[in-house]
Amino acid sequence: MTKITAGPSHPSRYTAVGPVAGDADLLAKVGELIADLSPDNADLLTAFHRVQQACGYVPGEAIPVLAAKFRTTPAMLYGALDFYSEIRTVPPAQTTVEWCSGPACLFKSSMNIRRVLESILGCQMGEKTEDGALGLRLVQCDGTCHLAPLVRLEGRYIGPLSVSDTIKLARELKGEEAREPGPAAGEEAEETQPSKRSVDEREGGGEA
Repeated sequence: MTKITAGPSHPSRYTAVGPVAGDADLLAKVGELIADLSPDNADLLTAFHRVQQACGYVPGEAIPVLAAKFRTTPAMLYGALDFYSEIRTVPPAQTTVEWCSGPACLFKSSMNIRRVLESILGCQMGEKTEDGALGLRLVQCDGTCHLAPLVRLEGRYIGPLSVSDTIKLARELKGEEAREPGPAAGEEAEETQPSKRSVDEREGGGEA
């Protein structure tokens, strides 16, 4: 895993703040998770991943603990969190669809896949539904371009996707049954009405 190497000390560096009040159990848990990490080596990404794996995301209450450990400020940590898209600062949705924004997927019209997901699921990329059940997350290419355009769902790669495939997937995630295109206006009435020929045949016993 990539490490962020701490730079030399400098008089302009801010003094790290101590932990603020919060959930005592959470703060203790974060402290235990990073206890063996060295601030000199600045294992910041390791710390982020450990906290996220344990909590599902990096809660705001953990930031002062991390800042004190790595001898920096909360502002510096938030800057790092914004840079690394793999790290979350809010609780994830119960089910998150990860949409690949890689060149191969974009070349194969993955923006259409994104539009369908946002429309049917009812949330924008990087957000989640109001009930927290479903969410959308942008991810980068990880080399599975033979499946482009694709999405990741709970560790599974789904692709290559067409627009109709995506509509079906999104409706299944929302608990809706995939609906087949219905007949045009007026067609259903025509199909349910028996033909004049069949009526004549039943009344007259068929043609002579």
